[in-house]
Amino acid sequence: MIKAEPRTILTFLYNYFEVVRDLFEFQTHDGIITREDFDHICQKHGPNIKNRLREYRIIRPVGSDYEMRDVYFKMMEFLLLEFKPLLPETIEKYKGAITELFLKIRKGEAADRDILQERIKNLSRQVREFVDLVERNAFRLLNETRDLKSNIDRIEYKDKVHKASFWIEYYILPLNKILDVNHSESVTNKLVEVSEYANRRRLDFADESVRLEFEKLYIQLIQTNTDLLRQSKILTNELLPLLERIRTESLILTGWIEFLRNPYKVETPPLLKGSRTMVYAKDMLYKVREFFEQFQQNEAIVFEDDTADFDKWIFDRDLFKSRLQEQLPVNDFFNWCVKMLAKDFKEIETEKFFAMTGLLFDEDLSIEFPKKNERTTIMTTMSKISVPKLKVEPALKIR
Repeated sequence: MIKAEPRTILTFLYNYFEVVRDLFEFQTHDGIITREDFDHICQKHGPNIKNRLREYRIIRPVGSDYEMRDVYFKMMEFLLLEFKPLLPETIEKYKGAITELFLKIRKGEAADRDILQERIKNLSRQVREFVDLVERNAFRLLNETRDLKSNIDRIEYKDKVHKASFWIEYYILPLNKILDVNHSESVTNKLVEVSEYANRRRLDFADESVRLEFEKLYIQLIQTNTDLLRQSKILTNELLPLLERIRTESLILTGWIEFLRNPYKVETPPLLKGSRTMVYAKDMLYKVREFFEQFQQNEAIVFEDDTADFDKWIFDRDLFKSRLQEQLPVNDFFNWCVKMLAKDFKEIETEKFFAMTGLLFDEDLSIEFPKKNERTTIMTTMSKISVPKLKVEPALKIR
């Protein structure tokens, strides 16, 4: 248990930032902080550092050695932009977590409201972590590729080819597959499915607090789609062409150097051998004749009147408004709309039904919502719509 206050821990991190950075660098390089390195760091920065690092739970023992706790390690990783590229398999595990939570949410809609809300929040957290890992990977891969292009480490062309091929095969292409929304097994494709579901439930779920959680999830997924699209463009339009250019240039230069070292090993092609070619094909006359002959044949053109029947129904707002005012008050407005349409049509189309519901926005009408959760089910040709039972009365005019 941490005895110090959060402000005290932040003050310690500010005053002894070099200590935490040294610990981070050792763990990044070796994967662990050996006891010798830990003692050396503590001696370098003062005798009381060791106890305070343990008290603030910045490090924890691993056998006889130490390691930074994950929360501090990730914080330093973010501050120093020292993101280590993760294998796509590590990122793809989020598909399983997201799919499992998504199934639980769909099956548990009628279960406890608090459990459903918590599952939606957990799903949102998994999506946020997934996007963060993708952005970190893309950022690190972009830096690695630029360093490889500029050849900061002065590595040979052969090694550059191997490294570029390694990045493409094990990182870029698998990560691009994860972000491919058209791939049925990609994480992005699953997020699209979740987004469509959240969009529906944020509109028609009975409980208002759960609808708000679906609303938050849907807005987050819209932003997630934008962020992942941007990362996919970085991979496709910048990283892959840059690495392919490195690999191509290196192969050409490597082959040319090998040729100069032993130019007589293979027979070279006649690079400067003269040749004579025609600027037009030998059968050009026949092709031109064939092209112009096709316009000399007059084909008969026939025009036919399109007599296809279609529905020319136009919503007469004034007519239905007058019918509604004649029958006021109406206890079930949506059911009244269906009855009015049923007089003229055998089947109720969704578009016509929604056109009728526009009468609700008339200023001369007063709408009373049901005190209880009373709903009416409307059947159209394409949909089954659940709507509240609204009472419509004439509006009171203020003099």
